[in-house]
Amino acid sequence: MVEGARTPRLLSAQAPAAPYRWQLPTGFPEPVVPAENPMSDAKVALGRHLFYDTRLSGNGTFSCASCHEQARAFADPLPRAVGSTGEVHPRGSMSLANVAYSPALTWANPLMKSLEQQALVPMFGEDPVELGLSGQERALLQRVREEPRYAALFASAFPGGAETVTLDRIVKAIASFQRTLISGRSPYDAFKNGNRTAISASARRGEALFFSEKTECFHCHGGFNFTGTVNYVGKGFVEVEFHNTALYNIDGHGAYPANNTGVHAVTTDPEDMGKHKAPTLRNIAVTAPYMHDGSIATLEAVIDHYNAGGRTIRGGPNAGVGADSPLKSEFLKPMGLTAQDKRDLVAFLRSLTDSTFLRDPRFTNPWRVSR
Repeated sequence: MVEGARTPRLLSAQAPAAPYRWQLPTGFPEPVVPAENPMSDAKVALGRHLFYDTRLSGNGTFSCASCHEQARAFADPLPRAVGSTGEVHPRGSMSLANVAYSPALTWANPLMKSLEQQALVPMFGEDPVELGLSGQERALLQRVREEPRYAALFASAFPGGAETVTLDRIVKAIASFQRTLISGRSPYDAFKNGNRTAISASARRGEALFFSEKTECFHCHGGFNFTGTVNYVGKGFVEVEFHNTALYNIDGHGAYPANNTGVHAVTTDPEDMGKHKAPTLRNIAVTAPYMHDGSIATLEAVIDHYNAGGRTIRGGPNAGVGADSPLKSEFLKPMGLTAQDKRDLVAFLRSLTDSTFLRDPRFTNPWRVSR
């Protein structure tokens, strides 16, 4: 070898993968990503295909996107979700916008902490049935292997290894795609970034109300993602919050309907009765109906609920005065809002709609044009 010549590079050596390049809105921190499932463009592309693929349901009729529609910020227009077999669920499908920042997933399960873990629930859960894959893991893998396009997609996303298509890789790819569903380019964001004409005078008044002690909204819906449950790279500690918002008070002691008791269903702690996660308010105008069970139809009615300090149900099995619940959040109290105050709050909430996100071609159905 000539003195000073460089040592030849071994062709079999695999160069380290380049770091994934996030496309984050101004002021957004980097999401936390599990070490065992690093991000890559190839993995995101595979996850996008899987997210929209009806092969991921037992009867071939549903996909993840069936309950998480892009035009609705990856939420569901139904008050309560309906699974692939027609079973009506107790709760509605949550928006997946900015789910990468959520350290606790679903409405009311503090133990559900990762997207990889959560993906298995709609796939194989039986109470309620969602995608209906219980007992069909082998059939699922066979269906995926038989789709010609997946051979290249899996090989690119997970290079090396004897068996390319596995359940572990399916859920990791779906989770990777979901982490890219980041929304932060609404008119309100433009306003905060210096465009003083991006939102109306009414929305600006609504912003002032929202962040005031009069309404207390920001206590549960604060921060860049308008929710108290959030995590990101560099955050000092993980925040996880669940709240009783006085939707029900069936027995005078704060009881919620038996099939929908919130965190209480997981912990059995009486103090957790009715507690649910405060969802992000980003794109809230396109995710009606509202609350965990879809029992409030409009933003105006949501404002009325909070303005009263709780909901009154005058008849039927769920009758009760929510405002009198001993378990309701300390932030719920009658606000004394005027009609104009209510309109201003709704105008502010509507300014959080990120229309670009709702149409972003990176998140659309890849099978629509190619199948």
